Amino acid sequence: MSTEPTTQQQVEDPNAAWRGVKQEISEERDAAVGLRAPSRRLLAALIRPWRLWLILLIGVVVAEAAARLVVPVLVRNVLDDGLTDRGVLFPMLGFMAVAICVQMVARVVFLRATGRIGNAILLDLRRRLYKKFQRLSIGFHDRYTSGRAVSRMTSDVEAVQELVLQGLDVVIIAALTVMGASAIMLSLDWRLALVAFLSYPPLLLLMRWFARASTRAFRRVRTQSAIVIVQFIETMTGIKAVQAFRREPRAADIFEDVALSYRDANVTAMRIFARAMPGIQFIGNLGIVLVVLAGGYFAVGGQVSVGTMAAFVLYLRMFFDPMQDLSQFISTLQSALTALEKVSSVMEEDDDVADPEDPIALPEARGAVTFDGVDFEYVEGVPVLPGLDLQIPAGQTVALVGTTGAGKTTIAKLIARFYDPQTGAVRLDGVDVRDLDDATLRRHVTLLTQENFIFAGSIADNIRFGRPEATHDEVVAAARAVGAHTFIEAMPDGFDTDTGKRGSRLSAGQRQLVAFARVVLADPAVLILDEATSSLDIPTERLVQAALGTILAGRTAIIIAHRLSTVEIADRVLVLSHGQVVEDGAPSELIADGGRYADLHAAWLASLA
Repeated sequence: MSTEPTTQQQVEDPNAAWRGVKQEISEERDAAVGLRAPSRRLLAALIRPWRLWLILLIGVVVAEAAARLVVPVLVRNVLDDGLTDRGVLFPMLGFMAVAICVQMVARVVFLRATGRIGNAILLDLRRRLYKKFQRLSIGFHDRYTSGRAVSRMTSDVEAVQELVLQGLDVVIIAALTVMGASAIMLSLDWRLALVAFLSYPPLLLLMRWFARASTRAFRRVRTQSAIVIVQFIETMTGIKAVQAFRREPRAADIFEDVALSYRDANVTAMRIFARAMPGIQFIGNLGIVLVVLAGGYFAVGGQVSVGTMAAFVLYLRMFFDPMQDLSQFISTLQSALTALEKVSSVMEEDDDVADPEDPIALPEARGAVTFDGVDFEYVEGVPVLPGLDLQIPAGQTVALVGTTGAGKTTIAKLIARFYDPQTGAVRLDGVDVRDLDDATLRRHVTLLTQENFIFAGSIADNIRFGRPEATHDEVVAAARAVGAHTFIEAMPDGFDTDTGKRGSRLSAGQRQLVAFARVVLADPAVLILDEATSSLDIPTERLVQAALGTILAGRTAIIIAHRLSTVEIADRVLVLSHGQVVEDGAPSELIADGGRYADLHAAWLASLA
């Protein structure tokens, strides 16, 4: 049984998709915890370039809040003094006009500045996240699905932007209004202020309940939203397998399940929201009623003026309106904090194959590969390569054969440093590959599989992928070296032909030939072919076989193939079993010895009959 994870196994398992979604549920919930140090560091790093701007914006918000707070006092002066004295009325009206203009200008400045800052932060975070996803190892991407990655890059990033900008506006205005209105009411009439303060305790209790309830509810909404995205993307990514195995009803059932959970989470959150908003409004109106009753009683005795009562009503309304905004922000805050946790968890992810701090320079490579006591396992306690020792001289073509799970592909991935061994070392020209930076290793070692990705764009762009600076003549020469130029030149646009999504306009064989041309152009010292001809038909395979002499000349080659026609061109064959080399020699020698390779060769010949 194979211990190497394969896409084919996932496709053939009808319950793999549902198990994957359940894993997403578990991992998304694990991420929904309190704001941790990594999240604070990420937030600080995003805000740091904009510190001065944010300080200026705080000043703008303070000016806006001050202008709002002064209006009720001006209204009181107009009602109490201005109606009988024009010398007071017109200056007060002028001051009110100035206050209103300050509010308007401050709001315009704030919105324009926050729009610029918010989009800059959004761009910065997306760049950081994109670079991080590219740097993380193949092992990380094997366990982190594309749906989760899309969720991190889109909705979670936008939620973080809302946290930065809405928080600055809502929280500061609410704090200034609460403190300013309370202080001014005390200065106007302490008795009415005490009556107004009676509404504060129930309001604080309601806000406390809402904060706790919404924390759970909106985090669940965020989690379920991510799961819906994950399920949809995973289904669409594997749509060919879904339709081939007629799994549409099962996929629909899974999506129905996660969509219903998402709906229920939203309903619960809206139910909490529906209780909090009317509750805040009711407490605010009740406070106004109490102030009007008390103010009316005091006014009858001539102890409170009409203008003071009007100012109190305006201040109470001014006090409770930000509370409603703050309650709405709490829902945004919970979603944003959850999103920030998920994004920061990716940013803090340890790279299993990180670049060394002091890389060794290797400008030119001969291509000698050595496995020095390598132990490797995908799953702890299940060894794939137990203490492998292997030497491949520079320029030698070596074929790896053996049953599924023997460790062939694992050897290829370790040479390309998609993984690092638990113990031992893999060396290139005597240098541990862990001591080479990624750019150096990728320049000298290339892994070509049967599933090489063809990007949207022209055929020339795909061939030029490993060497973007290559000229058109060099691209044509690379295609000619593998025999790909024939079908390319027969196309209407030749090398400028658009390949379509994932190379959909090319056949499987044509896609593989383009991938071969890409390798020739990159010109690595070590070339690994992992089942690289398995998707080719017999005529195309023969064409590639003829070109392999050109492709492999002057470089070290490791060939993994079940079709022994490819193995026959090797200088040396290694037969693997349970991660160990059990036979080693030239193809003709191993056939003559009558061992395992001879049996495999005989079985292959029989399959051709």
